[in-house]
Amino acid sequence: PVTVTARAGDAAGPDGGWELDNGELRIAVDGRGLVVSAYDLRARREALAPGSAANLLQIHPDFPNMWDAWDIDEFYRHNVTDLTDADEVTLTADDGAAATVRVKRSFGDSSVVQHLTLRAGSRVLDIDTEVDWYETEKLLKAAFPIDVKADRSAAETQFGHVHRDTHTNTSWEAAKFEICAHRWIHVQEPGWGAAVVNDSTYGHDVTRDIRDDGGQTTTVRLSLLRAPRYPDPQTDQGGHRLRYALAPGATVNDAVREGHFINLPERSVAGSATVEPLVTVDTDTIVVETVKLAEDRGGDVVVRLYESSGGRSAGTLTAGFPVGAVTATDLLERPLDDGDGLAVADGAVELALRPFEILTLRLARD
Repeated sequence: PVTVTARAGDAAGPDGGWELDNGELRIAVDGRGLVVSAYDLRARREALAPGSAANLLQIHPDFPNMWDAWDIDEFYRHNVTDLTDADEVTLTADDGAAATVRVKRSFGDSSVVQHLTLRAGSRVLDIDTEVDWYETEKLLKAAFPIDVKADRSAAETQFGHVHRDTHTNTSWEAAKFEICAHRWIHVQEPGWGAAVVNDSTYGHDVTRDIRDDGGQTTTVRLSLLRAPRYPDPQTDQGGHRLRYALAPGATVNDAVREGHFINLPERSVAGSATVEPLVTVDTDTIVVETVKLAEDRGGDVVVRLYESSGGRSAGTLTAGFPVGAVTATDLLERPLDDGDGLAVADGAVELALRPFEILTLRLARD
């Protein structure tokens, strides 16, 4: 269950707010609606840098030199406003299964409502953000300052991820002040890491700073909204819903799982019997990305998998229906020339994938 405790003020933040605890994470939300603590109870360590706040919305002037709707120039960072004033901070749900803090803010001509939710058994803090956006030539960011010495970040791309250095020692690295990530971005030091996952936000920046206490802070920020005036002066004006989550203590495999979950949440449909999955894989580093019928309408099932960790992975794919034969195909479902099919035993196929390998299998039903 999730327990909720009214929070007294401390050095991390002003009076008010709540502390949410589900036995995995202990989250403190202060009177400003900012996350001032995200304690990993399993690892016994704080995820956030001392004296900092996560889910901090920040707004920058955004005047690129060229290509208004496409470019972001590095000098936007020279001017930033932290959105710390809250119109309302309330506890809206506390039923033991989940606890939610609702935060409402107003800024400029816009407003934002956020729901910060910790669920029983979960190792992520979900943040559901609804923005009524009427700014012009502004950039809205959400910052997560993490207490970790990360030499590089891992950012998801399709069927894998790429690493980028967090330093700016070279002109090449300095030019990466804005980077792309799909469903998640992950930073770590030996033994512990954290991820920020999202359902619709692909612009990020990752910076590393040395604190006065000698520790290092790696700050991950999501680029939520822009407001260019050219070629369309009404770009992005109006309502937006953005969902993202902080996952303290996450490994890359955890980031993969949580990134899929926030983009493809579980749907429950009432029925008279339990429906078994069509296919399962017994290792979390091999991801089932697609299950579909063959394009030629022959009735076979096509399964596309990929290796997600960047290492070699072995596992077993098991079908929930009788399988007569399995053939490896290309992405257009044409049989590959270098194989005569894979061995099937009791509906199971043994898999051995190289780093980031994509494998498409055609399962002929028996």
